[in-house]
Amino acid sequence: MSSFLIAGPLMVFLIFVAPLWLFLHYRGKRNSGNGLSREDNQRVQNLSEQAEKLQSRVVTLERILDAESPNWRSSYD
Repeated sequence: MSSFLIAGPLMVFLIFVAPLWLFLHYRGKRNSGNGLSREDNQRVQNLSEQAEKLQSRVVTLERILDAESPNWRSSYD
């Protein structure tokens, strides 16, 4: 009797739950492996553009500091 209490739910799990679980797991893996979505790709592009703008601002600020105070780099290096 006690072996049926274990074997019954185990058989139900192996016949119904495990195959469905494996199917859904690997379907999700396949869908997530396609790379970035359009929204994520757009976000990355926007962040890249912002980084380039900030880099040009830093270069401009460094030029201004070089013109006004030529020795400013020695105190920060």
